[in-house]
Amino acid sequence: MPDDHHYLAGLELTGRRVVMIGGGTVAQRRLPRLIGAGAAVEVISPHTTPAVSAMADAGELVWHPRRYADGDLDGAWYALACTNDPEVNAAVCAEAERSRVFCVRADSGIDGSAVTPAVGRHEGLLLGVLSGGQPLRSVAVRDGILEGLRTGAIAGAAEPSGDELPGVALVGGGPGDPELITVRGRRLLARADVVVADRLAPRELLDELPPEVEVVDAAKIPYGRAASQDLINAALIENAKAGKFVVRLKGGDPYVFGRGFEELLACVEAGVPVTTVPGITSAFAVPAVAGVPVTHRGVSHEVVVVSGHVPPGHAESLVDWSALGRLRGTIVLMMGVERLPQFAEALLANGRPADTPVAIVEDGTMRTQRVLRSTLDSVAAEAKAAGVRPPAVIVIGPVAGLGQP
Repeated sequence: MPDDHHYLAGLELTGRRVVMIGGGTVAQRRLPRLIGAGAAVEVISPHTTPAVSAMADAGELVWHPRRYADGDLDGAWYALACTNDPEVNAAVCAEAERSRVFCVRADSGIDGSAVTPAVGRHEGLLLGVLSGGQPLRSVAVRDGILEGLRTGAIAGAAEPSGDELPGVALVGGGPGDPELITVRGRRLLARADVVVADRLAPRELLDELPPEVEVVDAAKIPYGRAASQDLINAALIENAKAGKFVVRLKGGDPYVFGRGFEELLACVEAGVPVTTVPGITSAFAVPAVAGVPVTHRGVSHEVVVVSGHVPPGHAESLVDWSALGRLRGTIVLMMGVERLPQFAEALLANGRPADTPVAIVEDGTMRTQRVLRSTLDSVAAEAKAAGVRPPAVIVIGPVAGLGQP
């Protein structure tokens, strides 16, 4: 196996001219990191991919729609030859050599004066991996290191920063599958001193916590035992004020029927710093894994996410069920299993056709997931007969019938 004799160094490219010859898919992959580094990027290519063109339209780079010509690297600090023509790439590298400009040659890395490592970021660390011309190995090693850092298997945690520690992080855990929490959410969870967890939060992630982490059960079981919201707020505030980093781990997204903003307001009022980490909302993710798109071209131009916490006509209801009945698009009903007959009746009474397709996804993204397909006039009875239980997401509208015989 050949040794890699490259010398790794970090380039400060902010405001400095970087020239990219070629505007194809290779350029498309390399450009975002250069732009993110603050480089003054110029692309020289007769044509570009739509994504590269969009970067130019947004003012993130300058595009010269022509072929490369000798002299294009004048004043450049760094160059990349990314065309599909080996002769052009060789000419770019030759000019770079004469001009003493480091140059990456995408089609033949050993013939350039620089190579691009597999790069990743983690908590202020910028990692670069080179492997002697084996890019797949570089990527695999980089990904392994990043995963180790994120899970804590590799030591490398940053010092606590004011925007994260100490205090409270409201973390959306996603629809239930532990693989669907965000990267940042998982990272903060690994650094928690106290975790206040909902019943619908990814349960497997709690088993990965060190034994010294305190887990507070904030389960809110529908129509049964429930932790008072005031007690949850108190647990967040008291632990944070004791100098502990508290993660409030919630199912879905904290701000989609998750009372996340109530908890944020309570913390702010108590002078506790809060950071919010959005999660993948179950309203869209659960139907997706069950093969139900909440929108589809020519079928649905609207999606309304509705809470089923209170029935139609209830004094506390803020939902205009007559308006929902007149809509033609998609209704995603959350927390609606217990009162499904009332919701179906309200929609039917206000104009929704009886044969409107309905899909109920129970335990979405979990091993126990199951799907019931029905129509609006029959779904309540069929759900009862099938023993459907919360948590379940109910999708009402033509999209629920797509792909069905």
